[in-house]
Amino acid sequence: MRQVDQVKLGNKFLNDVDHRVSHDKCLWEARMRRDKAVSAIPEWEEMRILASQVKLHTLNHLDEYLEEFEKNAIANGIHIHWAKDAAEHNDIMLSILKKHNVRIVTKGKSMLQDECGMREFLERHGIEIYEADLGERIQQLDDQRPSHIVMPAIHKLRKDVANLFAEKLGSDPEMDDPYYLNGVMRRDMRKKYIKADAGMTGVNFAVAETGGIVVCTNEGNADISANIPPLYVASMGIEKVIPGKKELALFIRMLSRNALGFDITQYTSHFHGPREGQEMHIIIVDNGRSERVASPDYYEVMKCIRCGACMNTCPIFRRTSGLSYDAPYMGPIGIVLEPSYDLYKYAQLPYSCTHCGSCSAVCPVKIPISDLIFYWRDQVVAHGYDLKTHRLEMDAAALVLKNSGNLAKAEKVGLWALKHVPKSIAESKLNPWADHHSNPTPPDKTFREIIKNKDKKL
Repeated sequence: MRQVDQVKLGNKFLNDVDHRVSHDKCLWEARMRRDKAVSAIPEWEEMRILASQVKLHTLNHLDEYLEEFEKNAIANGIHIHWAKDAAEHNDIMLSILKKHNVRIVTKGKSMLQDECGMREFLERHGIEIYEADLGERIQQLDDQRPSHIVMPAIHKLRKDVANLFAEKLGSDPEMDDPYYLNGVMRRDMRKKYIKADAGMTGVNFAVAETGGIVVCTNEGNADISANIPPLYVASMGIEKVIPGKKELALFIRMLSRNALGFDITQYTSHFHGPREGQEMHIIIVDNGRSERVASPDYYEVMKCIRCGACMNTCPIFRRTSGLSYDAPYMGPIGIVLEPSYDLYKYAQLPYSCTHCGSCSAVCPVKIPISDLIFYWRDQVVAHGYDLKTHRLEMDAAALVLKNSGNLAKAEKVGLWALKHVPKSIAESKLNPWADHHSNPTPPDKTFREIIKNKDKKL
C-alpha cells in the first residue's frame, strides 16, 4: 500500500488554472459569507465556547447518552442496530435490504456511509444505489470521491457538469445553465425516487432526549429518500449524539452559518419515527471512534460537526481541492482525522499545512486543529513513516540553525547562488519552487551585513 501523496495530486489541480481559480474563489466567498453571518451575532464566541463544552460533556458521558437515545428511539418505533466497524455496518445494511427484497435505493448524503465504502459494497451485491444529493450524484456519475464535506462537486466547473450530463444523461453539452442542469438531474432522479425500494441518509444530530435524528440539507433530497420508500435506514457515528433539544438549537444555529454562510439550511428535517406503513432503522457505528474518544492526545477531533468551515478557509485546500487528499475526510479536519484510521497511508497529510491557524480560528466547536497537526507529525516521525527528503531537509536546517555562525555562512552561500547560478538551472525542474515562482532579485548585501555596517557608523 502506498502513502497518499497530497502534494503530487494537488499539483495537478494547481496547474489547471481555470479550476483552481474558480475553486479558490467559491470557497473564499463561502468563508466571507460565514464571517458576515457570524458578525451579526454578538454572542458568537460564547456560542463557540458553549458548543465545545457541550461536545466535551457528551463525549465524557457518551455511553449514557447513546443508551438514552437507543431507549427513546425504540419507543418511537425505530429499529436500532450497533456496528463495531465498517464491515459490520455494511453487513447489517445488506441484511436489512435483503430482508425487504430491496433492489433500488436512493441515498442522501452520508460521510459515514462513504467512510464505510457502503455504496460500492452494496453494488457488488446487486443493489442499485443512486445518490440523491446533487453534488454527490455528480461525483457518482463521474466515478470520483466527493471533494468537500458540504459541497461534494465544488471543484467542477459548469462546463464539466454539462459535459458529464451529456455523456451520462443525454442532455445538451452546450447548455451549462445551472437551472437547466438542475432540471436534467431532477428529471433523472424522479424516476429513481418512484422506483426506490428503500431510502438512506446520514445523520447530522441524534437527540438523546427525544430518540429522534436531524438531517440538514439544502435540496430536500434527504426528505424524499426518508419519506417516499417503504423502508428508511439512517447511519450515524456514535459522536453524533447530543443531550437534548436545547443543545440542538445551539448547533442548528452554528452549522449552516459555518458551512455556507447562511442562517440555516433550506431543510432541517426531524425524524422521530417511521411514517405510517413504513419501517425505519438506524445503524449506530463505532469504527474506531471509541479509541479516538479515549485518546488523551486527539480526542477533541471527535467534537467535529462536519461543517467544512476549516476547508473553506484553508489556503492549501482551496488551491489543491479535496480530491488531492484521496480520503473520505479531506482538508484540515481530514489531515488530523485520517491518520487515526491508517497512520502509514495518510502519513503525508499532516505536512499539507502552512500553519496559518485559520482552521482553528473558524472551528465552531473549537477543535485545536493546528495543535493536532503537530501531534500527528510527531507520530509520523516516531513511527518512521516520514519521507527521507523531509529528514534530509530537517537535518540540514538543524545544522544551519545550530548557531549564528552557521546561519551567517548559509546566508552568504545562498546570496552567492542567487547571483551566480544560471537562471536555466535555478529555475529548472531541479527547483520545484520554480514551477510557480521566479527567484527573487538578489540584494547586494545580506541583512546581517547591512546591520553590521550601520552599527559601525553609529
